[in-house]
Amino acid sequence: MRHEVIVGVERRRRWSDEQKLGVLLEAGVAGATVADVARRHDLTRQHIYQWRRELRRKRMWPRAEGIVFLPLEHVVEEPDKTSDVEPKEAPRFEIVLGNGRTLRCDAQIEDDDLVRLIRLVEAA
Repeated sequence: MRHEVIVGVERRRRWSDEQKLGVLLEAGVAGATVADVARRHDLTRQHIYQWRRELRRKRMWPRAEGIVFLPLEHVVEEPDKTSDVEPKEAPRFEIVLGNGRTLRCDAQIEDDDLVRLIRLVEAA
C-alpha cells in the first residue's frame, strides 16, 4: 500500500491585530479600494469588513491616535470701507485625513461633533 503526503501552504493564516490594522489602513490610501487591498493580501473583501467590525468592538478602529487637533489662528480682515457688501458664506475650514479624504466644516463646529465626523469619514 502506497501513501502520498501532500505538503503545501496552509490556507488558514493567523493575523495579529496589528497586522489587521496595517491592512485596514491601506484602504483609501492613494485611491486603493477595499477590493484592491483584499487582492493584494490574498483576502476577500468580507475579511476586511469583518476585521473592521472586530477591531471596532475592541475599540482599535478607527485609530484614535490618528486624530490630532492643530492650533489655528483665525485672522479677520478688516472690511473694505468703500464697500457695503457683507461676506455671504460662514467661515469654513478643510481637513485632509490620513486616508486621503477631505473633510470641510463650518468654523463654528463643536469639538465633539468634529471628532465624530472625523471618525465616521475615516471608517467609511
